[in-house]
Amino acid sequence: MTTPSPRPDDPRATPPAGSGEGPAARSVAPGQAPPSGAEPGVPEQVPPPGAEAVVPPPGTAADPAPATPGQRGSAGEDGSAGAPAPVETVYSAAEAVYNRAPRANRSAGSAASSVVALLRRTATVALLLALIPVAGAVLVAVTVLGAPVSSLTRGPWRQTRFTGFALLYLLVDLAGLALATALFLRDPCATPAARGRRQVTAFAALARLLALLRRTAARVFRLRVEITPALPPRDGPHRTPLLVLVRHAGLGDSFLLLQVLLTEAGLLPHTVLKGMLRADPCLDVLLGRVPHRFLPPASGTATDGIASLAAGLRAGDALVLFPEGGNFTPRRHRRAIAGLRRRGLRRRADRASRLHYVLPPRDGGALAALAAAPTADVVFVTHAGLDIIDSPRAAWSALPLRRPVRAHWWRIPAAAVPPGQEARSEWLLAQWERVDRWTAAHAVAQTPHV
Repeated sequence: MTTPSPRPDDPRATPPAGSGEGPAARSVAPGQAPPSGAEPGVPEQVPPPGAEAVVPPPGTAADPAPATPGQRGSAGEDGSAGAPAPVETVYSAAEAVYNRAPRANRSAGSAASSVVALLRRTATVALLLALIPVAGAVLVAVTVLGAPVSSLTRGPWRQTRFTGFALLYLLVDLAGLALATALFLRDPCATPAARGRRQVTAFAALARLLALLRRTAARVFRLRVEITPALPPRDGPHRTPLLVLVRHAGLGDSFLLLQVLLTEAGLLPHTVLKGMLRADPCLDVLLGRVPHRFLPPASGTATDGIASLAAGLRAGDALVLFPEGGNFTPRRHRRAIAGLRRRGLRRRADRASRLHYVLPPRDGGALAALAAAPTADVVFVTHAGLDIIDSPRAAWSALPLRRPVRAHWWRIPAAAVPPGQEARSEWLLAQWERVDRWTAAHAVAQTPHV
């Protein structure tokens, strides 16, 4: 299996407060509202313990020159009152105040965050160690008790499949923790070079663990994946940073996407995930060593964190976003449209109501990423097959899978992304309408829709 190649020259050190480097000194222009999804007046996110801050040096995408009409990063062109401010100004004046605050205050916040992380990881590791023997005992029990019925009816042995995969997942988690600990003990230095080496090994470990889970799912749940068009060569020419916007639907779609990006596409994913995934101790530790953001952030805003991740992208990196904010359900679809109407966005709500298989995108994070990484191409990904698994009951009836999981993607060069906030927002919704059309064409009767 191929694992990501090292990048010892990646800059991972955060510049000193008040140095003017990176995004921290930006502010929202007077009289303008922050972009969709932003929360003005909140200090920038503090990465969780073990996370390596990805802040580019001066002059990179995080500090673009003032945009001119026709450039990515320019303001909306209509000039109407109340239009969203350019995403380049997402870093509010309050963050500049935060950066001028006494260093002791920030150190105290970092220490408190470290204590919280230590307590959380202690609890989750203890729970993991307790669950492994329980899962093993349950596997033996359901296999023995269910064997007569499954043998007579030639059933799919669902109890054995589910508990067996759950046990393997727990063991993979434990192996990932042991590997992370060994890698840290081998190279415990706190220098930028050591952090860069730990990031490379963390990506390699994630690739191996996710590949193992996928191979097991292929045998246990008959998981097959068909991707169109074919992925480009791993080391092909014209490799640029990527913003990958993905439809979110079904069990395990985010893990499957990360595995494909790491081991098949040869990309290093910078990922935005829900904070509840910190309950998985292996993810909590390994993702803490690679560029990531858990949402909601411990401090600052989600938009700020996404913009910071995007600003650090280099060739071969991919920022992965799920603009819907969660798996599709008819109830979430109705709530999203009602929310648009309450905000007075009637035209957008009307267009969103014609989306039958996807939620309307929350474009605050995507717009922030587009502005912070103006040279990045944009990739849209949709899929069908896992979306039928939207509940434990659906998983029980749908697994093992009877059809392959189909994934489809298309890439739009950075130069083809329209300028201006409003134009980009409309463009993102139009792309999401394309996602909906492809999904509708490949959906089965059991696929949740409205």
